[in-house]
Amino acid sequence: QVQLVESGGGLVQAGGSLRLSCAVSVSTSSIASMRWYRQTPGKQRELVASLSNSGRTNYLDSVKGRFTISRDNAKNTVYLQMNSLKPEDTAVYYCNVVTWASEYWGQGTQVTVSS
Repeated sequence: QVQLVESGGGLVQAGGSLRLSCAVSVSTSSIASMRWYRQTPGKQRELVASLSNSGRTNYLDSVKGRFTISRDNAKNTVYLQMNSLKPEDTAVYYCNVVTWASEYWGQGTQVTVSS
């Protein structure tokens, strides 16, 4: 089985920072895109950031300038650096990896930002 293991969530005050990690058990050569989604209760899951195998990035408008997606191919890990956090960033964050044949999801990690 392919596994995506997330870590790095927690509770922070507004203006603080967190770094989420997602360790991926598939070969990086098979990956077309690595993504972070988030979801709050009663809301549809939304795409926060994406990183293609070529290095192209895209971000949700509300996180531009504050969040950065990156990867470490040697560790098969994707990161989401979150700075200047706001209470509206509170959500469960999910790592998503798209390969040429399928896609996979992490278990989710809770991020809570207090006022």
